[in-house]
This record gives sequence, C-alpha cells and structure tokens, in this order.
Amino acid sequence: MALEISGSLDAQGLRLGIIVAQFNEALTSRLLRGAREAAARHGVKEDALAIVHVPGSFELPQAAERMARSGAWDALVALGCVIRGETAHFDFVAAEAARGIAQVARETGVPVAFGVLTTNNTDQALARSGGAQGNRGFDAVEAAIKMASVHRQLQTVPSPSGRGLG
Repeated sequence: MALEISGSLDAQGLRLGIIVAQFNEALTSRLLRGAREAAARHGVKEDALAIVHVPGSFELPQAAERMARSGAWDALVALGCVIRGETAHFDFVAAEAARGIAQVARETGVPVAFGVLTTNNTDQALARSGGAQGNRGFDAVEAAIKMASVHRQLQTVPSPSGRGLG
C-alpha cells in the first residue's frame, strides 16, 4: 500500500509567525486581517502567534530567515503587496521577494507561505485582499498550516535506515 500524506488544517499547538510589509499598508493590513482570521479559525492560539512588521516586501525574506533560523516557529507567512508601476521597480521587488522567501523555506526547512500580492493595479489588490477574489492572507495561513502538518507527518515516516524522514 502506498504511503499518502496530506496536510491538515488542525493548527493545535502550532507556533505561527506572520511577517507583514508596511508598504501599501492599506492593502497589507487587509491581508493581515485575513491571516489572523485563518489562524484563529484553525486553532492557532493568540500567544503562539507572532506578527512582525517590516518596511516592504523586499525585506520579507530577511525577517523570515531570522525567524526560521531561531527555531521558535513551526511555520511562517510572508504578506506584502507590490503593484506594477511605470518603472521596472515592480519586477525587481516582486522577483526578489518570491525568490528570497522560497530560499528561506528550502534552506531552513521551515515552511514559509507566500502571501505577497503582485498585481497590475490597486483594484486587483483590493479584490485579493478581502474583496471579490478572497483574501490571500487567509489562504497563505492555510497553506502554512498544511505544510507544517506535512512536515510533522514526514518526521514520523520511517526511512530505509529506520529513522524518520524529518
């Protein structure tokens, strides 16, 4: 029989860190509201939740790396909003935020969910931060909880050497 592992949304005992960019705060505060709602809905205790504010999306990976390496959190969520403008600035910030967040997750083994909106305009960002398209902050927390669950399950799977994979 094949082993099948799937992430659960049961966050009992989970320590969750949320890093939120202050740039475009009118939008990132909406993402944070959705993230907090998801955390509470799935059982993250208020005293097991940390919220760290950074200047912008470019700084998200720096804080995520420091938090992941501390060992204090089971999963992290990075929230930000980068809106395309008239210059190439959007491309650099969006790409580096995505690359850096993914790199932190790979290098530390701590799940880091990507909740950074990369939109063409403010209307698209509003739709994805609690509007018609849902709330990507909420979605990112659910992804982080599921990945933490997968990581926990993988720790108990015996490898050929008899030790867990985690």
